[in-house]
Amino acid sequence: MLAAHERARARQALMVERFGSSGDVQYHWSMDDAQIAWSREEKMFLTDRLTMIGSVGLAQQSWLWSWANESLPDAVLGDIERVRQFGEENDFPVLPWPGFNYQPELVAEARMVAASVLDAEGLWADSTDDMQLQFLVHDLALTAE
Repeated sequence: MLAAHERARARQALMVERFGSSGDVQYHWSMDDAQIAWSREEKMFLTDRLTMIGSVGLAQQSWLWSWANESLPDAVLGDIERVRQFGEENDFPVLPWPGFNYQPELVAEARMVAASVLDAEGLWADSTDDMQLQFLVHDLALTAE
């Protein structure tokens, strides 16, 4: 498990360094087509594919895996089912459970393992007033300006 954490952290740092996806950036994302576009000063500079890992209901303090959320479009699920299968095959709790009570360490671990299993280039999250959405980032591509 430590290897999965280290790999995800290293890939995340590389993504931020290589593509400049932090700081004064704006983004537009869509679950319907599982895409995100990053821009700076109204110029798009990066696109990538998203896989939703899961969501945290802040009021309920609960985690729900995306594979257990029937309301999500198929496109944003990507290969998330592989994470559930990995959990079953390796007796790794929380991965095959549809949901669990929110604990920051468990969510962090779930994100890191999902990133490793699905060979993601990075992690990304967005929040609303009552929900925190967790994603994997794949297929990063710089756009021509």
